[in-house]
Amino acid sequence: MPEGDIVWRAARRMDAALAGETVLRSDLRVPALATVDLSGQRISGVTARGKHLLTRFDGGLSLHTHFRMEGSWHLYPPQARWTGGPDWQVRVVLVTARQTAVGYRLAIVELLPGDREHEAVGHLGPDLLGPDWDLEAALTRLRARPRRSIGAALLDQRNLAGLGNIWRTEACFVAGVSPWTAVQDVPDLAGLIRRAQLMISAGARGGHQTTTGSPRAGQEHWVYGRAGRPCRRCATRILVADSTDGDDEGDGHLADGDGGGPGRGHGEGRRTTWCPHCQPSGTRYTQRAPISPTGAGRELRANTGSAGISFGRRRSGGPGHG
Repeated sequence: MPEGDIVWRAARRMDAALAGETVLRSDLRVPALATVDLSGQRISGVTARGKHLLTRFDGGLSLHTHFRMEGSWHLYPPQARWTGGPDWQVRVVLVTARQTAVGYRLAIVELLPGDREHEAVGHLGPDLLGPDWDLEAALTRLRARPRRSIGAALLDQRNLAGLGNIWRTEACFVAGVSPWTAVQDVPDLAGLIRRAQLMISAGARGGHQTTTGSPRAGQEHWVYGRAGRPCRRCATRILVADSTDGDDEGDGHLADGDGGGPGRGHGEGRRTTWCPHCQPSGTRYTQRAPISPTGAGRELRANTGSAGISFGRRRSGGPGHG
């Protein structure tokens, strides 16, 4: 799933290209909006709210979209060939004199009065990349469920908006905290959130989702995407789990693999990686099957004391994917 920094960059590019422009032609290819015509509407701006994107019009309407796993917005000059995917994957087309904005594979497309944007994004916590970022408010929300695992809590968009699997995984590693640690047991919760905010901010403004300082392929992360390989810090084999303990996005709309609303833990299968030596949690890990150094085709299992946890793509191109 594109994370908050990807959506933030997409919003910045779209705002630069579309703000102040008038829609000459529109095509909303979802059943509920199939007859809507936005021609003549002036685009006042495009902004991100967590992982949600809002395109606002002077007439008082807001087009709310969400990328989910594979959605993206692409910008093309007039008459240019669209290359974001087959035509049947197009959900939105906005044509102006300068640019054509094409939304591919968007999981959510809805048109709202501007004064009802809260119905789409009002449940979200403080935005890590937004002007409303408030560390204390985020901490209050996280501490409201003290026994929840910090890994799950960090992904819940009702606590803090924009954080995804890459950033929560890497922030936990850098802080030396197991993702299975209860929120109440995290030694420096504020410090962990500060690290996460610094990481995602650097990713948003620098254009690279790297936490090690190296943008080279295969060297960008400490533990994310490195299951079965030696830890860069201590050489201990990195573990991976399919996170099925309620790692709910809390987006209130479609989350990964489910259409449930806030609070519904749906076992989306988002994978969690961590180093058991650098990120001790006091739980007992058990290797039930050997794993190769690359982790290919083999599986690790761990006894984490949490039911439903078993151990063991990202598209590129276009504005939606940074």
